[in-house]
Amino acid sequence: MILSVSRRTDIPAFYGKWFMQRLKEQYVLVRNPFNIHQLSNIPLTTTSIDAIVFWTKNSKPIHKYLKEIDNMGYKYYFQYTITPYKKDMEENLPDKKIIINAFKELSTLIGREKVILRYDPIVLTSSYTIDYHIKAFEKLCNHLKDYTNKIIFSFLDDYKIISKNMKNHNIYNITTDDMHTLAKNFSSIAKSYNLILESCAEKIDLEKYNINHGKCIDNELIEKITGAKLKAPKDNQRESCGCIKCIDIGEYNSCVHNCLYCYANVNKDSAYKSYKLHNPLSPLLIGNIDYEKDKIVERNKFDIKSYKQETNIEDFI
Repeated sequence: MILSVSRRTDIPAFYGKWFMQRLKEQYVLVRNPFNIHQLSNIPLTTTSIDAIVFWTKNSKPIHKYLKEIDNMGYKYYFQYTITPYKKDMEENLPDKKIIINAFKELSTLIGREKVILRYDPIVLTSSYTIDYHIKAFEKLCNHLKDYTNKIIFSFLDDYKIISKNMKNHNIYNITTDDMHTLAKNFSSIAKSYNLILESCAEKIDLEKYNINHGKCIDNELIEKITGAKLKAPKDNQRESCGCIKCIDIGEYNSCVHNCLYCYANVNKDSAYKSYKLHNPLSPLLIGNIDYEKDKIVERNKFDIKSYKQETNIEDFI
């Protein structure tokens, strides 16, 4: 099993203490997004978890726990998002200098191969133009060239659910020509810094710019980190997603970064309400078990089993 922590909310930034408690108790309960009273019981043992994939925009709060996670025997890497937007788009993010320094510190602690930089998503407005993004991407690569091996980027999808949040920002529709212009320039910049560049869940073919379709939940990287061959099914989240299957333990509308373009946290008031309901000792990320309404169910055993094969990785490299 690959544990996603989390696409739905920033657990490293806001819920690190809770996560550590869950690892110590070796289980977590996850609400079904479509049936909030159905709770899945997910085991968090090192025998069931092949690797943890952390998703964050500010890893600093979880740094103090990394040594303990290592000592427990868990393997992990980070998908770390840094975008060029200001407070008008990312209201509660720390200053970008703080975030970049945290990225460098994390990379130094765990190794650059385990920290993937995400420039995600690319939003075009009258302020955030193509030229703006090209310059910002160059600057970011220059800052972090020695602290990561790979950058993953994506273009803003036309999520109807975020339209209300973005209505005052005069969002431009990203055309195919725009995508090619950005990809060509990003590729040239990344190459100059010896960085791998991949796209995330994009249908457009950018291979002529040496940009492949990426896998954020990456079986090849996990095999290198764990030293074991995996036999894992492909995820089916989105048509162009290359990820292998994972289990996400986050909850929607619980991140208080308040990034206006976020599809997972589209309601600011709901996110703050959820954040206030968080109990670090609860098996649930948000709130507590309602024993009259909630039903705890065991997850399908095929979803929570290890994907490792017996073959040592040295046998197939």
